[in-house]
Amino acid sequence: MNILKDAITSACYISTGRTCIGAEVKYDTSQYPATVPSCIVPRAGFVAAARVMNSVYAFLVAQWAGDETQSRDCFSVYACYRKESEYLIIRTDVPATDPTFPSLTSEYVCAYRFERQIHSLMGITPVGHPDLRPWIKFEDWPQDAWPLRKSFDALQTMPRVDGQYQWVRAEGEGVYEIPVGPVHAGIIEPGHFRFQAVGEHVINLEERLGYVHKGIEKRFESLSWHDGVRLAGRVSGDTTVAHSLAYCMALEAMTQCVIPQRAHWLRALFLERERIANHLGDLGAICNDVAFALMLFQFSRLKEMIVRTNLRLFGHRFIMDRVIPGGVAVDVDSSGVKDVLVEMTQLEDEFERLVAIYDSNPSLEDRVRDTGILAPEKARELGVVGIVARASGLNVDCRIHYPFPPYDRFEVKVPVLVSGDVHARAWVRVEEVRQSIVLIRRILNSLPVGDISTAVVQPQAGRAGFAAVEGWRGEIIYWLSSDPQGQVNRCMVRDPSSVNWLALEQAIPGNIVPDFPLCNKSFNQSYSGHDL
Repeated sequence: MNILKDAITSACYISTGRTCIGAEVKYDTSQYPATVPSCIVPRAGFVAAARVMNSVYAFLVAQWAGDETQSRDCFSVYACYRKESEYLIIRTDVPATDPTFPSLTSEYVCAYRFERQIHSLMGITPVGHPDLRPWIKFEDWPQDAWPLRKSFDALQTMPRVDGQYQWVRAEGEGVYEIPVGPVHAGIIEPGHFRFQAVGEHVINLEERLGYVHKGIEKRFESLSWHDGVRLAGRVSGDTTVAHSLAYCMALEAMTQCVIPQRAHWLRALFLERERIANHLGDLGAICNDVAFALMLFQFSRLKEMIVRTNLRLFGHRFIMDRVIPGGVAVDVDSSGVKDVLVEMTQLEDEFERLVAIYDSNPSLEDRVRDTGILAPEKARELGVVGIVARASGLNVDCRIHYPFPPYDRFEVKVPVLVSGDVHARAWVRVEEVRQSIVLIRRILNSLPVGDISTAVVQPQAGRAGFAAVEGWRGEIIYWLSSDPQGQVNRCMVRDPSSVNWLALEQAIPGNIVPDFPLCNKSFNQSYSGHDL
């Protein structure tokens, strides 16, 4: 039984009411895998379909647009919904002569940024959207430049025009503004933050991102299918395994490629090692932001141990370019398996010693508890994912609700807390490191024999592929489509940061200004993964 598909199909036959789609839903048989149905609704029924999804408590996980003007003289707008283990894609087509669609912001708050980005990069207007300021697209770009349209020449330099971003401003006695960034003192990517505060207390935060926009989604269109995985691995460099994996899984779905079992197991091994390394780095950085430098050094030392083993066994510290279409590019022999198992024992012993220090330090506890709270109801409203979601009461993890082998054969224990503060986001990381150690042992102790890759043919014309992978930050979504020649037509990337950045803004008001770096580090979202 598919709850989402049944709900949409039933809504076609309701003659009245706000959830009436108004026409029979058609299903797109060119969408793969078949377990992720894609239906087509009329433009007038796009919001009604969203209401149906909201009525069954589905999340809006992604929203994007495609330029089909060369083949069908229209643009297509997509919304992807998730409920537990089910995904459903809803598409509506809008004529090229009237590139507009009804906004979903009245039903889903997270549509707010999705639709601003669609408007900025594809030039399709979400009618009824409360705020159409540019997002990703900067104010000094020409207004008629739409970088994701097929007619846009990415090789040409755009002329610069005068423009100024209109910040949200708070007014009143004692209110002052603090601009932070976009260039920061540390070695981090650029992002601009505007605070309004009274004394030390923040009353509003607004983010301005897009400074590392590199035209990644546009660049995919000029690459071959096999070259595209290298670009996917560089969408967000600290998540190279998960992004490469999501791209490959979407491509393999399109071509109905069945990869060797050993490749599945090795992909999971790489994914868990990436998760451990990043969580160790984040725990050290959180401690450093409360002046507990000793813990930064110790967690960094453990992270360094992991990435050095990656380099020795897999040829790259971050395991970049080792996940490829059809499998993986590197194997591990019996000696390597033994080395990783020994390393996990050493890591477990030293990690638990550091966790005990973390958990018994009153100065650290004073800073992280009840700081940067994202309440569970707010987390659900925003549709957050990953660490942020699980720290705020949402039990969501693709390794459980959308598993690929070997996750479908192992019990994955997902830590879920409800306090939603800095401590909860840190402690979720602690528990995930513990769980990843367990999973790596299970993966290596049950590693199948056989090939590590198989050939992947070029997709047929007019096909689409979908994949969802639990990266260390959270759920990553890829959607690929082929053009009439079977080449790359569109590659949509939705990093966890696309929804979680919005949640950071909501977690800051009520905190003091000096706690922002700590809150920001506990979220630790990707600028590059967002600024596509």
